[in-house]
Amino acid sequence: MSTTRLQPTTAFAASAACALSSTVKNHLGFTLRLPRNNSGFRRHSVTRRNLSVFAMSAASDPLEVCVKASLTVSNRLGDCPFCQRVLLTMEEKHLPYDMKLVDLANKPEWFLKLSPEGKVPVIKLEDKWVPDSDVIAQSLEEKFPDPPLGTPPEKASVGSKIFSTFIGFLKSKDASDGTEQALLNELSALNDYIKTNGPFINGEKVSASDLSLGPKLYHLEIALGHYKQWSVPESLPHVKSYMKAIFTLDSFVKTRALPEDVIAGWRPKVMG
Repeated sequence: MSTTRLQPTTAFAASAACALSSTVKNHLGFTLRLPRNNSGFRRHSVTRRNLSVFAMSAASDPLEVCVKASLTVSNRLGDCPFCQRVLLTMEEKHLPYDMKLVDLANKPEWFLKLSPEGKVPVIKLEDKWVPDSDVIAQSLEEKFPDPPLGTPPEKASVGSKIFSTFIGFLKSKDASDGTEQALLNELSALNDYIKTNGPFINGEKVSASDLSLGPKLYHLEIALGHYKQWSVPESLPHVKSYMKAIFTLDSFVKTRALPEDVIAGWRPKVMG
């Protein structure tokens, strides 16, 4: 893997570090902190496509995770909602992680060696690379149980059909084929559920189901707004308030894709 090491060692090290931190914060939505020699953290090299995010947690070292790279901006997180789900889980559990940005249009050999199917996200847990956001989220919950994010089984399927019906409507070329109504039916069911049980799926606190559904609703809002000039109707106020509650979480703001990446990411499905 080709990398560019940034190791300020001259008289301007402090100012260079500040400039780097400011640049990363402006472009990525979080601050990259370079540990000092006397820090409690181990020293980590900053690479061109590896971004370390530090947080206080029980994990001694950052978890390595491969995620989709931006299609529009270099060295920036891309638009995969499943990758965001994993990042959200680590953010909410205050786990440090090291993002490895992968260009899925030109997958590097180092990535294919650890992920033969060439899919993201994949995360390294106990020296083993684990694929699939469902499996990853469950593994993180088991390995790092505090704070707990599990959703009770009877609530885990809330909103689970929204993503597939959104894709059907987005790809549809026939206004009368029923795909819009299918999506509205699923959103209406979520609206009724949140009205009674909200503000989140498991009540007052965010849970794993929210971290899965939130990125998908973010894609829905951006992609349908761009390609179909469509938005969640005002008749579903609890869906709208739910989306606002998720989208304004600090963890969500730090891990969300650029709108232009979401638009670019869905273009092949819409145009194809």
